[in-house]
Amino acid sequence: MRPDAYEIHPMAPSGSPDVPSPAELSREPLRDVLGDPGRKQAFVTPMFQHIAPRYDQFTRTFSFGMDRRWKAVLETWLCEHTPPPRTIVDLACGTGDLSFAACRAFRDASVTGVDAASRMIETGRARGTAINSSADFLVGDLAALPMDDDSVDVLLAGYGYRNVPSLHAALVESARVLRPGGALYVLDFYRPANTLWRELFLGYLHAAGALYGWLWHRAPVIYTYIAASIRAYVTAAEFSSELDRVGFVVIRTQRHLGGGIVMHEARRKQ
Repeated sequence: MRPDAYEIHPMAPSGSPDVPSPAELSREPLRDVLGDPGRKQAFVTPMFQHIAPRYDQFTRTFSFGMDRRWKAVLETWLCEHTPPPRTIVDLACGTGDLSFAACRAFRDASVTGVDAASRMIETGRARGTAINSSADFLVGDLAALPMDDDSVDVLLAGYGYRNVPSLHAALVESARVLRPGGALYVLDFYRPANTLWRELFLGYLHAAGALYGWLWHRAPVIYTYIAASIRAYVTAAEFSSELDRVGFVVIRTQRHLGGGIVMHEARRKQ
């Protein structure tokens, strides 16, 4: 473990002085925020603090239920992993969907969910207690994980890498903690390569996000962030290339919504 790389942060309740209000999050144009790594993190973490209580409802509604099917594919891929993993880490775990799937797939494995938003972790812990899950949850940074070098068998990442200040730094850190031959399973939004489809896809996400943001938080920026972050992100092919650069080999991918949603399975090179 890296000295001083990790710290457990206290959970900040909604309305805490430590968590900017939705109105405060709306003060700067998203394009400017996403273009500055430091400001991006300062925006993203409080945003997820606000949406944590309704995060699961939003993802199911916003995706017309497809989120469950996409995560089921990732769970199927995980179940095919051999030999059975002993240590599994769910990066940007949210409220724990993939962490709980990992516990179901491998009952003897140690499963840890890590997320920068303490209210997501709080919700995940409550869900885990309700279903008697063995998953553990920690507040942490994807670019400074609380794991030793070469200590993890499997990494899961659902909608996580797109939200970090530096994709390269987060992937390098993932490669650091993963054992040689270990698996990385990723589900995320990507910038569609086709120009026409990209504008249609992002136009829908922006309009729907603005509606939900206003109805649920009186702050359209809370969910218009999704379209803005995808526009500023990489294509799925570019993500595969970045995986190769930092020491992974891509085993398979599965595309949905014209490349707007893609799943990757990759292994750390021996």
